[in-house]
Amino acid sequence: MRRAVDGWHAVLRIGSADHRIWSKDAPVLGAPYAAELPFDADLEARAYAARRLWRSINGRAPGPAFHQLSKQRRERLSVAIRALDAHSAGGSYRTIAEALFGKKRIPDRAWKTHDLRNRTVRLVQGGLALVRGGYRKLLRPGRRDE
Repeated sequence: MRRAVDGWHAVLRIGSADHRIWSKDAPVLGAPYAAELPFDADLEARAYAARRLWRSINGRAPGPAFHQLSKQRRERLSVAIRALDAHSAGGSYRTIAEALFGKKRIPDRAWKTHDLRNRTVRLVQGGLALVRGGYRKLLRPGRRDE
């Protein structure tokens, strides 16, 4: 728990789930509390988080996090960051593709039109998009106002 300019911040671990709590005033042990949820663009996520906290406090399984990336999406993001790192270090698309997909899959000829070249270029572009602020969409998925 820490005090900040805007109030008190805490991470409450119940079982295997972490719940982030904010309060205007210093928390008092044993006092009754209520969740205040503003009707803003984040209402759905806040309500889901409040429900998970309530379930945990009452000894029930909190359920999955509001937004979990699929295994395929996590792997693609990881590969995109690796591709961007190699590109930033001066690697050509061909050398990046060889490192990511294996040298045997990269043709000696017709590289400029090969599918793995296009895929490598898209991975680098995806990594650049993340670095340029696209990572925020991972933190706040599903918002229509962004």
